[in-house]
Formats: sequence, C-alpha cells, structure tokens
Amino acid sequence: MCLSIPGRVISIKDNMAEIDIAGNKYQAGIQLMDEVNPGDLVLIHSGFIIQKLTPEEANETEQLLRDILNTDEN
Repeated sequence: MCLSIPGRVISIKDNMAEIDIAGNKYQAGIQLMDEVNPGDLVLIHSGFIIQKLTPEEANETEQLLRDILNTDEN
C-alpha cells in the first residue's frame, strides 16, 4: 500500500521545498511539478511533491488519515 501525505509548502530553494506536515518540517523534491509556491497545499510521496491540493481536498485527506490512525483492529 502506498501512502501520500498532505502538507503545506513553507519555502523553496533550488529543486527542494520545505514542507510543514502536522507541525513538522520535511524536505521534498519539486521536480515532478510544473509550478509550486510557498503556501501551496500539496501531497508528498516518496520524498516528492506529486500533486497540489485544494483546501477541501487537504482537509478530507487529513481526516481520512486521522480515521485510519484511530481505527481499532481488535
């Protein structure tokens, strides 16, 4: 199973973006996207930004991840 994580672009330097994911900072490559700007909501997969998100899509994805993490598999 592959999992993409939503985050917000903080800054960009060369081909790397600094991303805020739940208050933690990560680096992600921007090579797979035509245009990425600070403030953009994005999906990160395997260290690369693979898609921009609308605020609604980001909220839905974050809620799905919370639901997965809170699932009790007894």
